[in-house]
Amino acid sequence: MTGQDPTDPVQIDTSRPHPARMYDWYLGGKDNYPVDEEMGRQMLALDPRVPVMARVNRAFMHRATRWLAGQGVRQFLDIGTGIPTEPNLHQIAQQVAPDSRIVYCDNDPIVLAHAAALLRGTPEGATEYLQADVREPAAIIEGAKRVLDLDRPVALSLVALLHFVSDEDGAHELVDRLLSELPSGSYLTMTHATADFTPEEAAAATEKLKAAGVTLALRSREEFTRFFDGLELVDPGVEIVHKWHPELGDPVPGQDDGVIPGYGAVARKA
Repeated sequence: MTGQDPTDPVQIDTSRPHPARMYDWYLGGKDNYPVDEEMGRQMLALDPRVPVMARVNRAFMHRATRWLAGQGVRQFLDIGTGIPTEPNLHQIAQQVAPDSRIVYCDNDPIVLAHAAALLRGTPEGATEYLQADVREPAAIIEGAKRVLDLDRPVALSLVALLHFVSDEDGAHELVDRLLSELPSGSYLTMTHATADFTPEEAAAATEKLKAAGVTLALRSREEFTRFFDGLELVDPGVEIVHKWHPELGDPVPGQDDGVIPGYGAVARKA
């Protein structure tokens, strides 16, 4: 299903940083390269809370998945999966409902190299991995159809992903295209970094990443909310990431009551 044989040698570009590997470095992982660490340290110099932001996004995914499974959702499409960091989405969903079916999707070859860790699910359910880019919605949907029943609700997860896709690359259109293939009762789960609270640091980070070949499209609360046009936002709506249903999970180490510069929300397709 990956479109590439996992036993083939994986070609990894280590000449420039990649968001998935930087995210892994922020989380204390070892599946990254000096170029990723170097850029990560530059981001830390601009805002030392970046590793906390990474953990907060991860914790949001846990809470949102737990909530969705509790609502009866049994199918999940997670795009921008990243390098496996336990617990993964399928582990959270299948703890609630062992028959949950999950398709992971990412465009970084290093994630493919570790995809086996994403495929150890329950015998009652299913987990699969698809090597594709969010900018290829047709390929993602075609691959997802092999595991998911698109006549039944699906939770589409885009956590800490769309701030790497610019408006020029059609970020909103990509989300609309993916949602158009999902039936009524499906959900959109998203988090997104913002410059609303730290504009100067955000501008500097955007320029540094741009020079390294990485797009960073930070959006305001209003721009982020646009992704949910036509959907029914789950209470409390668009919220600072760590303030979305905190009762569903544990606090993130290093997190306080201050503002973490990112938004999160879950919404239902009517």
